[in-house]
Amino acid sequence: MRLKLGFALLVASSGTVPATGEPWRDGFVSRIEALALMQTLNASLLASRSATATLEKWCADHKMSAEPKIVARRVAGIEQQPSAETRRRLDVGDAEPVKYRRVQLACGDHVLSEADNWYVPGRLSDEMNRTLETTETPFGKAIAPLQPFRRTIDMKMRWSPLPEGWELSTVPTASPEKTNGALSIPHDLFEHTAVVYARDQRPLSEVHETYTREVLDFPAPLAGAPRE
Repeated sequence: MRLKLGFALLVASSGTVPATGEPWRDGFVSRIEALALMQTLNASLLASRSATATLEKWCADHKMSAEPKIVARRVAGIEQQPSAETRRRLDVGDAEPVKYRRVQLACGDHVLSEADNWYVPGRLSDEMNRTLETTETPFGKAIAPLQPFRRTIDMKMRWSPLPEGWELSTVPTASPEKTNGALSIPHDLFEHTAVVYARDQRPLSEVHETYTREVLDFPAPLAGAPRE
């Protein structure tokens, strides 16, 4: 199918090019392809028990790294206290400790998402807490013995390749004078806010994830094939 075969000639808005591909050329078909790909990943994440597992499958399916493994790169020097609403969703009082962890979820050289995670250390084992504090293990993997699952409470699309109401207007065209013919992709594509629960339905954490343009950064299966 053309929507599958044409997905991966992607460039970031900075003008950088994937290592083994060419930039997507701006055009109506390219924009439909980009939108379909974003929605495919979005739907997979919404239906999944684990964002880490979904991203690892995405990385493997699109051959984004020799080892399709997600690591959580810690971002130091940032601290955010949980809001009253977060504490309510986690079912913790004002005095109960809630820890914060800011990470970049990366597959190889590709940062697929950036996540803020507020978690309740008292509901995790000592080993799980040490793993979260001292390693790059993603949260879902660190707490795997609790058989966690997630419920998405908010989702926002930060960018759409096609403007609202595009189907009611003339077919949009590229703007070469602004993009040099390349499709310009912003850093933030879409966001999820979710609560992670243990098997016994007890809330463990609240996470806010921003999925980046690098989820689309993989080689084109038919580089050089005609697109439009």
